[in-house]
Amino acid sequence: MNTTLPTSTNANAPAAATGPDDGRAEAWVARLESPECTAQDRAEFERWLDASPAHVTDYVAAERAHQAAAQLAGDEMLQAAARIAWRQSGRERARSRWRAPTAMAASFLLAAAIGVGWMRAPAPVDDLRYATQLGEQRSLKLGDGTQVMLDTDTRIVARFSDERREIEVEHGRVQFQVAADPARPFSVKAGTGTIRDIGTTFQVAKNGSEVNVGLIEGEVMVSNGLAQAGSTLRPGQQLSYDHSGRMTPPEPLDVGAAESWPSGDLVFKNRRLDALLTEMNRYSATKLRLADPDLGKITVSGVFHIGDQAALLEALEQGWSLKAERAADDEIVLHRNPG
Repeated sequence: MNTTLPTSTNANAPAAATGPDDGRAEAWVARLESPECTAQDRAEFERWLDASPAHVTDYVAAERAHQAAAQLAGDEMLQAAARIAWRQSGRERARSRWRAPTAMAASFLLAAAIGVGWMRAPAPVDDLRYATQLGEQRSLKLGDGTQVMLDTDTRIVARFSDERREIEVEHGRVQFQVAADPARPFSVKAGTGTIRDIGTTFQVAKNGSEVNVGLIEGEVMVSNGLAQAGSTLRPGQQLSYDHSGRMTPPEPLDVGAAESWPSGDLVFKNRRLDALLTEMNRYSATKLRLADPDLGKITVSGVFHIGDQAALLEALEQGWSLKAERAADDEIVLHRNPG
């Protein structure tokens, strides 16, 4: 992409922001997409994001515009119109015969085509699918060196090319430990949102239309295609969004619990019993139920191995005076032990 960036103390980074309309966010989009992007550039980008909440909003808007332009690049009619505009714009402006609406439309087409390099053939994209079955966890290493942990009943699609790295989470929970590659941005799509990596270890969980993003280390920017703004997460933070465009503000993440499930354990600290059962039920076809919903209010602490229902039931019987009874082949019901 041929883009002229504003000058700054770093010759490769955009200039200090003077307002929301000075092209600053657009310059950062170009800088981060460039193969010349350096670690210093990324550090300056993070400081720029920290300087104002408006910077996050401006950057998300610029990123959306960039993605929209990329989609237009595959339209042959738009490409042809852009080429015509390129040839005719000089002559028409000299003779002052352009009507304003026509000039505006041609300029838009030209900017979209030039911005995504319409003279180049699209880079090939390899689609690779990975999945786990109920109760299964899987660790894998992608071609770029990124480490991925798939939790139970999870499906993802990896789309890598010479220019980008994109993962789509179709269902389930995934942890990403992203390998550095400034020339190819790393992003994760889940539902209506996009999580853009800025050098991180983070987790994405998608259940139906609900998506949760938790950050363990580094930094990520989360944008929802239907929301008015995005949000940047810091280590130890999480947020959620859904198909309606609602996005929660960042809130604390239980880092210990987040780091435990990839190693096969569930760590609970003063959590509700019903939440524990919901989590354990994700790993087994045999579901644990409560005979009385009020039992769900019991607070539980402990480390429980994923899929080991027998150990969990023994702990609940001994430590919380509950009694387990099998109600069906695929269901165990927990009662309060009267004795």
